Amino acid sequence: MKTWACAENRPGPSRWVAIALGHDGERCCGAIARNLMTGEIVAYASKATCIASGGFGRIYRVSTNAVINEGMGAAIALETGIATLGNMEAVQFHPTGVFPAGILMTEGCRGDGGLLLDGAEHRFMPDYEPEKAELASRDVVSRRMEEHIAAGHGARTRFGEHLWLDIRLLGAKHIDTRLREVKEICQYFLGIDPAQELIPVRPAQHYSMGGIRTDYRGHSPQLRGLFSAGESACWDMHGFNRLGGNSVAETVVAGMLVGESIADFSDSPEGSLSIDTGLLVEFGKSERQRLEDIAGRRGHENAFELTKLMQETMTANVGIFRHGERLEEAVATLQTLQRRARDIGLRSSAPGANPELVAAYRVQRMLKLAQCVAYGALRRTESRGAHYRDDYPRRDDLQWMKRTLASWPGDEADLPVLDYEELDIMRMEIPPGWRGYGARDYIEHPDSERRRQAIDALLQDLDESDRAARQEQLLPFRHLLPPHLREDNRRLGDDA
Repeated sequence: MKTWACAENRPGPSRWVAIALGHDGERCCGAIARNLMTGEIVAYASKATCIASGGFGRIYRVSTNAVINEGMGAAIALETGIATLGNMEAVQFHPTGVFPAGILMTEGCRGDGGLLLDGAEHRFMPDYEPEKAELASRDVVSRRMEEHIAAGHGARTRFGEHLWLDIRLLGAKHIDTRLREVKEICQYFLGIDPAQELIPVRPAQHYSMGGIRTDYRGHSPQLRGLFSAGESACWDMHGFNRLGGNSVAETVVAGMLVGESIADFSDSPEGSLSIDTGLLVEFGKSERQRLEDIAGRRGHENAFELTKLMQETMTANVGIFRHGERLEEAVATLQTLQRRARDIGLRSSAPGANPELVAAYRVQRMLKLAQCVAYGALRRTESRGAHYRDDYPRRDDLQWMKRTLASWPGDEADLPVLDYEELDIMRMEIPPGWRGYGARDYIEHPDSERRRQAIDALLQDLDESDRAARQEQLLPFRHLLPPHLREDNRRLGDDA
């Protein structure tokens, strides 16, 4: 908001963070915000409220996410008890996080020909994935890397075990021009020249496919007036495993479409807002009291220590490999940490710039998000995309072709309420099937074959060059777009 205000040469709020949503049980009517410098609490009334706060990678110990990605946007939506979070157990790990910091080494390194080497500098990915090698999907490469380390083939340093990313073969010119950011990261954070030296890497949490459940407009189905866009939303662009580069497409598309939807909603009768301002005042008082209680409590727990224990629990038990026993342990540990978080004590009760106070109220909410991930992973007894269960290694379309919906029943609760939303395969443009490599080891839903047959019948009489007609038969969508965006998409080479 401050960036936009500066660009428009207008005064705007700076260093403000939303700490709650205001609502009447059906309609979101704004947000409660806190000034990080002064501690001031302000209520903002609005026809539409959009959460675009990114993911929640910092519930894990090592993440490529920025340190601010603690999931507060999703958390304040969850705390309404009305809005739901979708597919929270779908958490993606990127194969090449710089070790030990977790800073992202772009997929372009491997896409351009970079290799993964073990401690003996042996290229190991073709041993596991002969067809795709380093270019297999992120979840597969991450699992193979961790398996290889567990088998004793990692490189060992004082920071722990890792593997190597080798882009030396690409040459200095290629790295200086095509992978310049990679070179700068290596220089600034590792003190090495990647054209001459190997890069230490290990998988790190990268992307959250789960988030605030929305419809195609970015609108919450449960709480009217609440919108979400980008990684903070679950609007089903990615399913359980985002493909590389699709977050950029999501950002561009969501930024445009959700923005249009918010404007249309605000101008429509549905978006009209008539509220008792006392409602927002009460939400503001409630949040102020919550913060005063935390600041004034003489508890025995340390917010930073609880955050560390949460991150270690999630990394050890709800990471790349998941198993029922470890997930049960994680759920129980997080429940204990939630209870302990109610007894946090601060050394400073300063109302303004107080990092300890910020950590105290944020860890309570981060624990709720972590529990949504862990409990959702425990309940989903299959492997799907980035969610991999050692004890249930097969994808089970027959039982689990459904979306997880998590809601939080109240302040004293220590588990989310999970519900499931069935997916209609007969409406899908591409029915679930084999991913194109690896074992064809999954339990198929009978509707998948029926849908494939229906698609074949729909397309058999259509001209293959007429993309628009084929799309209209497979999955009509133009009627969902604003009128000015309903023209055919053009590709390079198409006639103007």
